[in-house]
Amino acid sequence: MSELILARIQMAIFFVFHILFAVAGMGMPVLMVLAEGAFLRTGKAVYADLARRWARGTAVLFAVGAVSGTVLSFELGLLWPRFMEFSGGVIGLPFALEGFAFFTEAIFLGIYLYGWERVSPRLHLSAGVMVALGGVLSGVFVVSANGWMNSPSGFVLVGGRPAGISPLSAMANPAWKSEAIHMTLAAFAATGFAVAGIHAFRLRRETGNRFHRAALVIALSVGGAAAVLQPLSGDMSARFVARSQPVKLAAMEGQFRTERGAPLRIGGMPDPVNETTRYAIEVPRGLSLLAFHDPDAEVLGLSAVPRDERPDPRPVHAAFQVMVACGMCMAAVAVAGALLGWRRREVFFGRAFLLAVAACGPLGLLAVEAGWVVTEMGRQPWIIHKVMRTSEAVTPVGGLALPLVVFSLIYLALGTFAARMLRRELAESPSFPGEEG
Repeated sequence: MSELILARIQMAIFFVFHILFAVAGMGMPVLMVLAEGAFLRTGKAVYADLARRWARGTAVLFAVGAVSGTVLSFELGLLWPRFMEFSGGVIGLPFALEGFAFFTEAIFLGIYLYGWERVSPRLHLSAGVMVALGGVLSGVFVVSANGWMNSPSGFVLVGGRPAGISPLSAMANPAWKSEAIHMTLAAFAATGFAVAGIHAFRLRRETGNRFHRAALVIALSVGGAAAVLQPLSGDMSARFVARSQPVKLAAMEGQFRTERGAPLRIGGMPDPVNETTRYAIEVPRGLSLLAFHDPDAEVLGLSAVPRDERPDPRPVHAAFQVMVACGMCMAAVAVAGALLGWRRREVFFGRAFLLAVAACGPLGLLAVEAGWVVTEMGRQPWIIHKVMRTSEAVTPVGGLALPLVVFSLIYLALGTFAARMLRRELAESPSFPGEEG
């Protein structure tokens, strides 16, 4: 097996694992702050207990994410030394700022965890807000670096080397805005629905439990609002991809032929050999309309691009379809939940709707994983779009099989630790008789 394939497998394992904790690090602090805010507003003990439990869960996820994130620096240097040599001076700023945001989050999380009876309620809530802010900024700064890989800026090439470097321009690259908004909403949707799904599942057994009712309302409010807003950011991202990465758009949509009034394909299986997408449901002119807001706009097809500059459309198209389907399901449940909560609260906590929420629990995380497949595999064969190929960035040193096994075992151990700790937090369901959740 070539070193390039081994390196890509190892990075895939890292992203699949670490992104779950990165997403939780952005979303969980928001939930715990909202729970404490509800406690300070209403005085109901159920919200205080909820905030404490979510804070402990946040600490576990933060610790595991910190370790797996630290491994990233080793992996980047080990697997992609030429990429690091080229890009280090260009995109070092967002990584430095991410470190600052990370330590800010860590400091205030410590204050939040141990300051319940030691600082004033207002100061304690402010510490939680800083944790949430640090988590969001940490994710946004990392996404800035990924955006630069998709839309490199802030330098000029001189003899194959970056010159005239502007770190601020590189950080504020054209892709950053749309990617940051999309990723932040995805994190809130994924975290909110994952937490809501857990509590909805428990409520099916303990229908009147005030703790799970309160948790479900807060988590679904955050996840649902993000899921409803996500299509707007998705439209922004798709339009940017259509302008700046038309080859990625073609792979996402299984579009082989360059044409005006290109159809939107639902489902289907791209066939790179025969350059067609089979079994898809086609919406006439839909792709041109969504990508360019013009039903007659021309859409580039993969056939117009040399084969060695195309991504494999099969995993990219499949992942894109999964991401969109998950997002639509979550948005539909969110809208239904809002209507039921407003008009028929007893049905909101009924078994049918709880089943729907529980079923949607994993969909946000699945959508995040699928989205990163689209982002990373859709950019291939470039590690820096139109600047450096992935094959040029990989380490020339052999022996990557051993690090692959070692890091995989580390991730397995971290995942097992996190699962056991979180399971212990969920083992018992506190009850608060006499309180309305």
